[in-house]
Amino acid sequence: MWKKINHGGEPTKNLDKKYAIFVGRYQPYHFGHIELIKQKLNEGIPVLIMVRNIKPDEKNPFTTEQTVNMIKKYHLSQGDDVEVMVIPDIESVNYGRGVGYEINEYQPPKNSGVMFISATKIRESIKIGDNSWKKMVDKSLHDQIQTYLS
Repeated sequence: MWKKINHGGEPTKNLDKKYAIFVGRYQPYHFGHIELIKQKLNEGIPVLIMVRNIKPDEKNPFTTEQTVNMIKKYHLSQGDDVEVMVIPDIESVNYGRGVGYEINEYQPPKNSGVMFISATKIRESIKIGDNSWKKMVDKSLHDQIQTYLS
């Protein structure tokens, strides 16, 4: 279980199934992202994944559309209650007091292999033709990632 640090807002019972939001680049979508998202899905809380609309470059080799497709493909195959949306690129995440929802940070457990999953390492591994990246990304996405980068 990941360590949950609440940075504001009272914990809710979420009886009306509001969404938990996750914002990121997801370049590519890997097991660390999946384990993070599962923190809410495993509580029966639906998830909204907000993908930042960024221009592809060395650090971000996938287009926003490709990233959205990878995320949707994975969660559809799992039957997860996940929505994905594209948002403009952001400079910060901000909130005021008494916002009516929780603001949480999740930290992976020290003994989790997730701490060592790095999208940068995945991209570097792919770039040099080393297949070690495949251990960090769900098998259902391997062909898609290789196609996108070829």
